Amino acid sequence: MEMRDISVFRAVMQAGTTSKAAALLGVSQPAVSQSVRKLEIDSELRLFDRVRGRLVPTREALALMVEVDRYFMGFEMIEHRVRSLKSFGLGRLAVAALPALGSGFMPRAIGAFGLGSRCIQMSFQIMSSQQVYQQVSSGQLDFGLMADELSLSGVEHSEFLKVRGVIVMNAQHPLARKPLIETADLLEHPFLALNPEDSSRRRLEGGLRHEGKALRPIIETPYSNSICELALQGVGMGMAHPVQALDYLARGLLMKPLALEICFHTLLVFRPGPPLSENAKDLLRVMRIQLASDLERVVKALGTTC
Repeated sequence: MEMRDISVFRAVMQAGTTSKAAALLGVSQPAVSQSVRKLEIDSELRLFDRVRGRLVPTREALALMVEVDRYFMGFEMIEHRVRSLKSFGLGRLAVAALPALGSGFMPRAIGAFGLGSRCIQMSFQIMSSQQVYQQVSSGQLDFGLMADELSLSGVEHSEFLKVRGVIVMNAQHPLARKPLIETADLLEHPFLALNPEDSSRRRLEGGLRHEGKALRPIIETPYSNSICELALQGVGMGMAHPVQALDYLARGLLMKPLALEICFHTLLVFRPGPPLSENAKDLLRVMRIQLASDLERVVKALGTTC
């Protein structure tokens, strides 16, 4: 198989028609059709059904496209890295965080980091813990923040944060004036839950089982920010990451301590081998300072220790 034919195949899959793919590639439509046919012959796969003059991808084409996209994404990242090296030399920093710390905490930390005064380019991504792990282990990130729900094979790690979850609700909730939420309250009012695979959700259900109780959520969602938004809209109350919940206090969200101690664990992960750059170490130092500040705000909002 030739790389040119694979590139044409990708263009057809992305554009949807041979004519649009031809325009995208700057070649003729017959040339596109010829490349597609050649790839089918070389691969011994039927990649498209011909339906009323159009190419309809087969299941084999869809499966192949996953691998083709993975290849091209890697190549495009190399191109991006080359451009970055031309512009910034080795002064580049790539980090990622899970959503609970990515939307509010990390921008605050990056702001305090003083990026504008440093001769570096930074890539900051918000992604799932699975994606953080994959990109750290493949060397695409200097470090990342992820939850403790996955295997950590192939990466170095340390605990970045362990903090008790909080119950969030709006000011009109029946329990808005209650200072401490009991486990029985979680069963008597509509509850918003993180997805079953979330480690804090599993810990919550384990604690309830120990008391002979079972959680019956009305909604399951993967992220604490969704819990906070739904709580603000009066859908119910739910357990959320307290640092994430800080971002919603100004809009009227209430945070309450839960009598049962259920913690969120965040891990700092980085690739073994070369030491972190000085810029990465500086950012981590600023992140820890910002974290201490955020946790003080959590304590103030709860009127207790976290």
